[in-house]
Amino acid sequence: MTELTPDLLLRAYCVGLFPMSEDRDDPDIVWVDPERRGIIPLDGFHIPRKLTRLIRRRVFEVRCNSDFAAVIHGCAESTANRQATWINDRIIELYSSLHTLGRAHCVECWQEGRLVGGLYGIAIGAAFFGESMFSRVNDASKVALMYLIALLLEGGFRLLDTQFITDHLRRFGAIEVTRAQYHHLLADALNHSARFPGTMADDEVLSWLGMIPVSQSRTQIS
Repeated sequence: MTELTPDLLLRAYCVGLFPMSEDRDDPDIVWVDPERRGIIPLDGFHIPRKLTRLIRRRVFEVRCNSDFAAVIHGCAESTANRQATWINDRIIELYSSLHTLGRAHCVECWQEGRLVGGLYGIAIGAAFFGESMFSRVNDASKVALMYLIALLLEGGFRLLDTQFITDHLRRFGAIEVTRAQYHHLLADALNHSARFPGTMADDEVLSWLGMIPVSQSRTQIS
């Protein structure tokens, strides 16, 4: 069996595959290429009204890439609403290596010095592959997702892959496309370059989300 390495993982994403484990404690990894793929069009996302108020009030301190290990372990942990996860130790190791290489990124929500939610994913070319998210308080992962969208718009990304689609993601404008459509979108995104911003001003985030004029950008995110 071919050893699964960070380089092999990146090459798999480039042909439409992504890895999963059946369970947190299952050491095996399977490759997935769904017949129908979830994406959030970066020119067609939606911000629920309640979330708009939260973002304007800056309920969370939002950071990027300050504690990737804590985010991926948060995504892997079981909760009352999520008894099992697909992120095993090997996946944690691989994506942590990709983070060190500058390929895996996370968006974090903090309150009073405590990590309360976030998400992580992989960036290749102008494609961002969202992997998982978690919340320890209401709406933390939702705010992280909105900040991610703003960061991707700022960085020139063309594709936000959510892998599967849920009712939760539909609220943000997620849609399903066929495998063939996804591979077409993927090929286009991989033919372009983009950058994942290390930091971004609060008001720049709000402006990219269409909530304030661009000219009002001021306050810095940590």
